[in-house]
Amino acid sequence: MRASRLLSLQMLLETQGRMSATALADALEISVRTLYRDVDQLSAAGVPIYAERGRHGGFALLPGWKTTLTGLTPSEAQAVFLSGLPGPAQQLGLGDEVEGARLKLLSSLPAAWREDAQRVSTRLHLDPVDWYRESDPTPHLATVAAAVWNGHQITMRYESWADTVQRTVSPLGLVLKAGVWYLVALPTGDAADGVVGKAAKVRKAAQAAGAATAGAPADRGPRTYRVSNILAAQALDAPVRRPARFDLPAYWAASIQRFESSLYTGKAALLATPAGLKGLRMLSSAVARAVAAAPASRRQDGRVAVTVPIESVEHACGQLLRLSPQVEVLRPAALRRAVVERVRSTATLYGQSVDG
Repeated sequence: MRASRLLSLQMLLETQGRMSATALADALEISVRTLYRDVDQLSAAGVPIYAERGRHGGFALLPGWKTTLTGLTPSEAQAVFLSGLPGPAQQLGLGDEVEGARLKLLSSLPAAWREDAQRVSTRLHLDPVDWYRESDPTPHLATVAAAVWNGHQITMRYESWADTVQRTVSPLGLVLKAGVWYLVALPTGDAADGVVGKAAKVRKAAQAAGAATAGAPADRGPRTYRVSNILAAQALDAPVRRPARFDLPAYWAASIQRFESSLYTGKAALLATPAGLKGLRMLSSAVARAVAAAPASRRQDGRVAVTVPIESVEHACGQLLRLSPQVEVLRPAALRRAVVERVRSTATLYGQSVDG
C-alpha cells in the first residue's frame, strides 16, 4: 500500500510540477506528517525531490528528471487512459493503440505481477449503454476525436431539433454519457450563420430583441452537440484557442444542472405507498432526490406525502399513471384532472371492448 502511495507521489510531482505539502497530502488522502515521511523515503531511494520555502514553495523534482515507460508511442500513451474502455476506444479510432499499449504495459511488468494484471482484465467488463437501447451510430466520431486531441477546428453539418445547420466550431472535449457521445465546442462565429428554416428566424429575432435562447449558454460560451447528429465533419488547419480556465468536468456538471433546471417547470404533490416511492425513484435522478428529501413520517394508511419536480402536465400524467394505484396526485389540480380523464377514457375504451 505504501509503495503504491510513493509511486503516486512521484507521479503527481512529475505531472503537476511543484506542489505544496498540503496539496500533496490532500491528493494522497494522508496527513502532512505522513507526507513528510514519504518524501524522505523517496529521497532515500534516489528520487531527486527537493523542497522550496516561501509562499509559493513546496516540493518538486529536479527539472528534466522523470521516469519513463519506454516503447509507447504518443497515441498509445493517450490510449492508456482508455484501456478499461475497449468499446469507446474502438469508436474513437484508438482500438489498435489500446491493445498495443495493453500488451506493452503487460510485458513491462514483473512476472509476479503479470498474472494478477491479466486476471483483473478478465474479471471487469464495462457496458456504458443503458438498458433497452442501442448505441447511437456515430460515423464521424473518429474525425471529431482526432480534432479534439490535435486541437484543430472542424466544420460540420449538424442536425438540430428544428433544422440542419452548417457550423465551424473549436472542439474542447468529448463526453460519453449513458452510451451517447457529446461534443463540447466553442462556435467560431455567429451561431445563426448557415441555418436554414424557422430556427434561424427565431434566433435572429431574439438577437434583435436582445434576448438569449432559453436554457442556452452565452453566445460566446461552449455548447454541447450530440455526435450522432453530426451528418458530416471535416477537420481544418485552424488551431483551437482553448480557454485557459476551461474545465470539462465542471462544464458538464453545470450543463446538466442547467438542463434539469430548464426541464422541470413545475412540481406535483403526491401520496405514495412504499412501492410507489420505489417506482418514483426510477423516473429520474431529480425525482429520486426529491423522494430522498421527503419526510419519513407516514399516514395511517401507510402512504408518504412527497413533492416531486415535473416537466409538464401531459408528461407527468403519463409517467405517474404507470405507477397507479401506488401513487396518487394531489396537486396541481390540472394534473389530477388529466389523470382522472386519462383513467376514464381508458376505462371506457376497455369497457367497450369487453362488452362488445
